[in-house]
Amino acid sequence: MSNLFKTNLYLKTFGFFKIPLIFYVNPKVILLNNEEIKVAIPLNRRTRNHYGSMYFGALAVGADISVGLFAMSLVKKSGADMLLLFKDFQIEFHQRAEGETIFSCRDHEKINNQIALVLRDRKRVNEQVCGQAFVPSVSKDPVCSFKLTVSLKQRVWFSQIKLIAEAYL
Repeated sequence: MSNLFKTNLYLKTFGFFKIPLIFYVNPKVILLNNEEIKVAIPLNRRTRNHYGSMYFGALAVGADISVGLFAMSLVKKSGADMLLLFKDFQIEFHQRAEGETIFSCRDHEKINNQIALVLRDRKRVNEQVCGQAFVPSVSKDPVCSFKLTVSLKQRVWFSQIKLIAEAYL
């Protein structure tokens, strides 16, 4: 099985069991490497608003997935075990998304630096990550730009807690 197939299977499973809205809008990862991710969300009855363009909630899901999945794939490649949360979300709309929308994130340097800081300092680190969404069938210009603040923290397991407690006893 290819890595892209595994990633899409993971995304479907994660959406079904943890975040049903992700499962509902049916996103697909079309590119994932060390430098970029591209996620496609179709424009259909589930994602379309009453004006015939992509609904704001579907655009938010695409932004969430493109940044979050990209960050988690880079964390996994680092070999670390981290918790990811979003601290804030900003989006600027440029035009209506009137077709299948491709969400792209290329801030791999920021995320890799953030991972290194978390591993070095063992503290929660926040970093603002940017991305854009395009509708290739309509225009090469972005339909929206978004920024999400990714908050990463190294996961503390019971054995680590026990070691810390023993150090203080």
